Amino acid sequence: MSRDRRIVAELGRPETPEETAARKAAASRRHRDNQTFTNLIAALVVCLGLVLVMVLVVVRPGIPEREPIDVAAAAASAQRTIDAPLVSPDLPEGWAANVAEVRGGADGVTTWYAGFVTPGDPQPQFLSFTQAIDANPTWLATAIEGAPQTGERTIDGITWAEHDQRAAEDPGNLAYVLTTEVGASTVVVAGTAGDAELQIFAEAVSAELAAAE
Repeated sequence: MSRDRRIVAELGRPETPEETAARKAAASRRHRDNQTFTNLIAALVVCLGLVLVMVLVVVRPGIPEREPIDVAAAAASAQRTIDAPLVSPDLPEGWAANVAEVRGGADGVTTWYAGFVTPGDPQPQFLSFTQAIDANPTWLATAIEGAPQTGERTIDGITWAEHDQRAAEDPGNLAYVLTTEVGASTVVVAGTAGDAELQIFAEAVSAELAAAE
């Protein structure tokens, strides 16, 4: 019996050449499997390390704040092409305009529009005015989406029709609406703010309209 031949304990005899080859092949497979798993773990560790470095080192720029809109400047610029005096309400600190522009509708009515975010109590709300030049009843009905009149109020000598839809299921930005006509202008005030902010806004717009009369 050759001393180089391995004794198989289970059989109590030397293993055959075929058994030796099978044993070595199985050992090789186990080694390759272990090596592959080890390489996979190493690759994952490297990838996670790279991601961590990118998160910690790369400076991600913040979203730049939107430049505030100067409604008075926009109104002065638009005034060069519009005969009627354009509204530019003087509002307290904390009110921010997010749009101010002249719009031309398919009906041929030119409008001057500005939207504002209120300081908010307890949270910011939205208010806007639309000043239409030489508008007609059809334009107005479309602008307020047919909101029914619920009352009337006078502010700085300007009489406004009130359209209060705050009890409606989903009035959107037309939760509360005021409409009036001064000279060639039809003006719509609309938004979602509470009574106090609505009063401040309506007074500011009314003061502009009264001064233009």
